[in-house]
Amino acid sequence: MIASRTRNAPAGNFYSEVTVMAQNNTNRPTMRISYNAPVALTFALLSLLALAANHFTGGWANHALFSVYQCPLTDPLAYVRFFGHVLGHSGYAHYIGNMVLILVLGPNLEDRFGSWNVLWAILLTALVSGLVQFIFFPGAALLGASGIVFMMILLSSFGGVRNGTIPTTLILVAVFYLGGELWDAIFVKDNISQLTHIIGGVCGTVLGFILSGRK
Repeated sequence: MIASRTRNAPAGNFYSEVTVMAQNNTNRPTMRISYNAPVALTFALLSLLALAANHFTGGWANHALFSVYQCPLTDPLAYVRFFGHVLGHSGYAHYIGNMVLILVLGPNLEDRFGSWNVLWAILLTALVSGLVQFIFFPGAALLGASGIVFMMILLSSFGGVRNGTIPTTLILVAVFYLGGELWDAIFVKDNISQLTHIIGGVCGTVLGFILSGRK
């Protein structure tokens, strides 16, 4: 069909059609992978590397770098652990449970508040929860990103804050999540640090008011 058409049609028309087709192909949108949330994605990648490092070192990495506990302040790694504990996880299930939420919440937070502000929010939450664990719980170690998850959940609820109004969704999220963690901290005995969740939620709330006030 194409061959017979080109014999009968003028050469100029044929080349015009080819040119138009080439232009249409050029204008078609192309799909490409985007590193759309650099803070959330980098955090997930670093946490995965920490999980792998702990596996290949037989638990040394978590003990030395990715969990926080009371120790002499003369130990230089103690200051690394104040921040690094949020990268450590006890296993793949622990890791994936936190990372799914971080990868869901992170892009929206970075779009609304900016990647730098989200990074500072993560660092602040890590430091506060690490210091609380270090000072008040000398007999236990803390690791995991659940505090970061709770910070992001509460911070995400500030998406509807406009002109000094507090959205009902923010109140409900605070009641459901923080209230639930307070209940579990008092009445449920397990290995989950509800205090870390509460600290993360409080950090997310405070930061939400601060960052929303700048908009």
